[in-house]
Amino acid sequence: MFDYKWFKTEVFKLSGIDLSCYKEKQMKRRIDALIKKCEIEQYDKYIKAIKENVNMYNEFINYLTINVSEFYRNPEQWEVLQKDVYPSLLSTNKKIKIWSAACSSGDEPYTLVMTLNKFLPLNEIKILATDIDKEILKKAEKGVYSPKSLVGLPQDYIDNFFDKNEGFYQVKDTVKKCVEFKQHNLLRDKYPTDLDLIVCRNVLIYFTDEAKNNIYTWFNQALRPSGILFVGSTEQIIMANQYNFKALKTFFYVKESK
Repeated sequence: MFDYKWFKTEVFKLSGIDLSCYKEKQMKRRIDALIKKCEIEQYDKYIKAIKENVNMYNEFINYLTINVSEFYRNPEQWEVLQKDVYPSLLSTNKKIKIWSAACSSGDEPYTLVMTLNKFLPLNEIKILATDIDKEILKKAEKGVYSPKSLVGLPQDYIDNFFDKNEGFYQVKDTVKKCVEFKQHNLLRDKYPTDLDLIVCRNVLIYFTDEAKNNIYTWFNQALRPSGILFVGSTEQIIMANQYNFKALKTFFYVKESK
């Protein structure tokens, strides 16, 4: 009775996360490994445990939402953003509205602020950053990172936008003020609107094709005409035109006018 199908239903009731929208083989393997690590053998006993223990619940949600992030991931893509995308968007709007979706620990939205600062002063930059995981958002808001997290970041960014403190790097308040963090579930919550740029990288690879189809459609609806979607290095959109997108550069898609 207490099989994986039952487990998915219980998780949805408990967290609002629909595991049916994730690739089942991959997600089930991850969950089974976590349950084994907790020295629990059955799904019903694990559900009981996470209902009773808030730390176990938070560990489960954090593990479930696959928080993998780093500053300036895939540098060549950030260079395209600065060389081609920002100038194109700013040619028609003095301010641009940006959403960093599934932002994890905040590396990505803070990188957006740093790169956009070459074009706009910090007090004119506002990034909406969302994730489903409340605990990872708390970490993102603090803006404290290990040296390992900053390995790929250009040195001038580290010098200009961070304070070093006891071996860690703290994002400066002037940068933190540019980012608004909010909890958001890509599979069920209302999307923001009139966006110029959506950045959602290395997240959709975990979803089923049906879920991805819905999310690409909703992303398109959330963008202004000629708005741009920036995806991860393993997430090129096949037949982008079915979602009313056209490839602009590799990993960048522009909303087409109907």
